[in-house]
Amino acid sequence: MKITVVGAGAVGATCADNIARKELAEELVLLDIREGFAEGKALDIMQTSSLLGFDTRVIGSTNDYSKTAGSSVCVITSGIPRKPGMTREELIGTNAKIVEGVAKNLLQHSPNAIIIVISNPMDTMTYLALKSTGLPKNRIIGMGGMLDSARFKTYLQQALNCSQNDLHATVIGGHGDTTMIPLTRLASLNGAPVSDFLNAEQLKQVAADTMVGGATLTKLLGTSAWYAPGAAGAALVEAIVRNERKVLPCCVYLDGEYGQKDICMGVPVVVGKNGWEKVIDLHLNEEEQAAFNKSAEAVRNMNGVLAEAMA
Repeated sequence: MKITVVGAGAVGATCADNIARKELAEELVLLDIREGFAEGKALDIMQTSSLLGFDTRVIGSTNDYSKTAGSSVCVITSGIPRKPGMTREELIGTNAKIVEGVAKNLLQHSPNAIIIVISNPMDTMTYLALKSTGLPKNRIIGMGGMLDSARFKTYLQQALNCSQNDLHATVIGGHGDTTMIPLTRLASLNGAPVSDFLNAEQLKQVAADTMVGGATLTKLLGTSAWYAPGAAGAALVEAIVRNERKVLPCCVYLDGEYGQKDICMGVPVVVGKNGWEKVIDLHLNEEEQAAFNKSAEAVRNMNGVLAEAMA
């Protein structure tokens, strides 16, 4: 099996490193537009092979999409990262043209590939990838909900002083500081509601911290985070190539689910070898559904900005 990661920056290289370590493919192609950059990252990863005990062959390419031919899964991380004070939405003009071109180039050489979108603003970039390629909806997946949920679990772990691996917690909605919805009502610690251990004020703070999780890191680092986004992308790849049929929060095209149509947003879906298979209905209460509808409105507005930028 072959997997391609487009964009050899911090997120793409971290994603590729995780994929190689997990031996999810016989061959992994890392592609970037900067001369020699992907080749250097690929060689660096390969030099860890004997130290870490994996046999995945990692190949770097400077914008030569022919080397990606026959890929089963392609991950798009391309685009400019966020700077302090910048919203994901401010990236749209530049990143839209990049993502559209990348998706079309990938499919020219790997027409059966499943495409994972990490580029921001992710909900709109996922929608763009779907509409511009005409692929079946199950083969385009945005990664954001997995990252947001991982951040949700981190803040819950800090509040509970527990193992993150005992937590089940999901974030749905848009992948934005004001549009994501951490579902505190449904979060649990090894089967027990987290509300048994945290009061309403504590849960409210956890949710608030989760929603600005990306912005917090951008402020601290001076650029977008990469370890968690890269790991989330690799985990999604793993669910596909190993046909795990895990329920994962991902950005997918909705056609009536959760009361929304013609939009890509984060919801829990079953993920396996064919991409995402079905949407899981969490039976939101009235307050949660209202928040989801408000999130959808914001995503639609951003899709409108996309349409203007691409006109």
